[in-house]
Amino acid sequence: MFTKMVVLFVIFLNIYVTLASDPDPVQDFCIANLAESAIASNVIQCKNSSLATVEDFVYSGIKSPGKFGQTGLSAISVNSNVFPGLNTLGMSFVRADFEVGGVNVPHYHPRATETAFVLEGRIYSGFVDTNNRIFAKVIEKAKILDCKEFPLQFLDPGLKMSFLEKAFGLSSKEIAKLKKRLGSH
Repeated sequence: MFTKMVVLFVIFLNIYVTLASDPDPVQDFCIANLAESAIASNVIQCKNSSLATVEDFVYSGIKSPGKFGQTGLSAISVNSNVFPGLNTLGMSFVRADFEVGGVNVPHYHPRATETAFVLEGRIYSGFVDTNNRIFAKVIEKAKILDCKEFPLQFLDPGLKMSFLEKAFGLSSKEIAKLKKRLGSH
């Protein structure tokens, strides 16, 4: 009787593990057919896979920086809307160029990771974890900084006032009022 129970348990466990695993993909890729998708509202249609070419997997729209904004940042977003080969991969990326003294507005990526790779120059980059600890350093050419999904505490006392002023376009008085209102000191 005990042996039968063990065999049944092993069979049940095997079925459970099999059902809990990730299945093989149904298709190799799904090139976004942007022309068809525009017609079908917010549903992205797949291009017929027999019509796919190598050009569907190559993107050259980030050769040059875009226009710099007030904060000294030029950002070009790359997602499946502009690079159809990314469709269904669950990823996007940004080409970010900074003028000297430029900043990126504090932000966060829920359930996502941001990786910064420096091609030229150096940049002070980092993130704030959920315990309000700052992890930041100067990243130089050919170095990488990997930031997990930690929410950025925008008004952390460790962030320099000049950075907050430039990033948010607010005066030091306005930031002080905001900090007081939100209970940050």
